[in-house]
Amino acid sequence: MHRDNQSGTSEFLLLGISESPKEQGILFWMFLSMYLVTVVGNVLIILAIASDSRLHTPMYVFLANLSFTDLFFVTNTIPKTLVNLQSQNKAISYVGCLTQLYFLVSLVTLDNFILATMAYDHYVAICRPLHYVTAMSPGLCILLLTLCWALSVLYGLFLSLLMTRVTFCGFQKIHYIFCEMYVLLRLACSNTQIIHIVLITSGCFKFFTPLGIMIMSYVWIVRAILRIPSASSKYKAFSTCASHLAVVSLFYGTLGMVYLQPLQTYSMKDSVATVMYAVVTPMMNPFIYSLRNKDMPGALRRLFLGKAFQRLT
Repeated sequence: MHRDNQSGTSEFLLLGISESPKEQGILFWMFLSMYLVTVVGNVLIILAIASDSRLHTPMYVFLANLSFTDLFFVTNTIPKTLVNLQSQNKAISYVGCLTQLYFLVSLVTLDNFILATMAYDHYVAICRPLHYVTAMSPGLCILLLTLCWALSVLYGLFLSLLMTRVTFCGFQKIHYIFCEMYVLLRLACSNTQIIHIVLITSGCFKFFTPLGIMIMSYVWIVRAILRIPSASSKYKAFSTCASHLAVVSLFYGTLGMVYLQPLQTYSMKDSVATVMYAVVTPMMNPFIYSLRNKDMPGALRRLFLGKAFQRLT
């Protein structure tokens, strides 16, 4: 093992969840199928929103950004996982590992912020419908998305720079599918107490601030829905938020299981929860928004019918 950087190691071995050849074959096809479904689903969502002018509204602009984030998220991790499952060389360089970690942290943070922004959009649409056009103006939407992206990029850069101060000694084996923050800290041979405190503090802020915005938004939404006299109008208002609530529950449920715990208790069982938020959640989002949203299936049909008509002409 070469010692050609300040960490004391030049590469890591991503051994994955299992070292059994038979299980690796099953995992390869499982991850490949989930990756392809995720890519196709999120690309279709983006294309449907971009091609249909009726979907050029704040809610769908935020959804397109969420789909792009999910698409980038799985592309950051799953292709390398697939290569490792089929290759004898499972090494990833120190720089490659930190790069993967940077995008992982940035994109998880971006998912948090976009989901919170979508909750605020639902709040304005249901609680202040007469002021929606002015309250969610194009300028404000651009500003909110810019803040989401900027804060996520800066937070990812901040934690990645912190990790460059961690020393790794000797031959490092990662029994995991990608370079994840807690896993790397468990491998460190230097004192990581301060970094862990910073990680927990900043992580709680990143986790609970968007979650608090979502909870407050839905408290006001529920109060507004309960005041609606018509049962059909209540159902229509609730169905507007159902897809978002399903995605938030899936994302935050798995995210909380992994990160809201002390570093010392992090174990292999948490890798299953990480696979849930890193792979399953991005795969399920297009299905949730397509099945629970009346506008999206129509946009997808128009997208396919438009392409078919162009081929015929």
